[in-house]
Amino acid sequence: MNGASDALRLAAARLAAVSDSPRLDAELLMAHAAGISREELILRLRDLDTPPGFDALVERRMAHEPVSHITGERDFWTLTLAVTPDVLTPRPDTETLLEAATEHFSGHAPKRILDLGTGSGALLLAALDEWRQATGLGVDISPEALEVARRNSQALGMTDRAEFRLANWAEGINERFDLILANPPYISTAAMLPLDVTRHEPHLALFAGEDGLDAYRIIAPQLPHLLAPGGMAAIEIGFDQGESAAALFRAQGLSVTLRRDLAGRARCLVVTAL
Repeated sequence: MNGASDALRLAAARLAAVSDSPRLDAELLMAHAAGISREELILRLRDLDTPPGFDALVERRMAHEPVSHITGERDFWTLTLAVTPDVLTPRPDTETLLEAATEHFSGHAPKRILDLGTGSGALLLAALDEWRQATGLGVDISPEALEVARRNSQALGMTDRAEFRLANWAEGINERFDLILANPPYISTAAMLPLDVTRHEPHLALFAGEDGLDAYRIIAPQLPHLLAPGGMAAIEIGFDQGESAAALFRAQGLSVTLRRDLAGRARCLVVTAL
């Protein structure tokens, strides 16, 4: 085998000590070092030499730095988004919210979309890419996160359809939306997390009090005033919050159903007006 194949195999073996997806990590890092896509890397691997800088990228990953921070981007839904340490790295599990939304709007399209705690803008921009006639608003309490979201919106050519606003959840918002998306912090402050997360991702986007429910306690009373007739909200939850989080929304007179991710874990509350 040539240098690139050997280097990729050896890197994947090393990264198994710090990653659940060592081969994927190694491929993404080598593609980044080579300045090509992962797909192109796989197609051309037999003809490639090890790109300069690859070993240094592997060392950064060995120190628990997320791949998304090393490469500066992450694929999500139909998009490739810029990612920095100021925002939560979008995860595949969060696509469960968009799957629920596309099912709800299978016969028609939402016109106005709200993304609470927008971070990188991932959910809002993915929804706007799904429904090209819609417009949306993303809110976040972090000015740094909003700057990342705005850059992503500009890179994707969505600045005329996506607005971003500094706000504490839905504070100061006085309109109704067909689709509301939210991936709030929902991790208990007592939880043990991987070093990739605790060292490199914003704690503001992760932790929500001792029981992980603090953000839902704020969002739930706001939803009845935000949902348009026939609208829905898709709210991400932790794997063990299917009942505890749902109870907060049902207490506001809302209908709640649970949606699971591809691994069968509780992942999304689908919330509608009764």
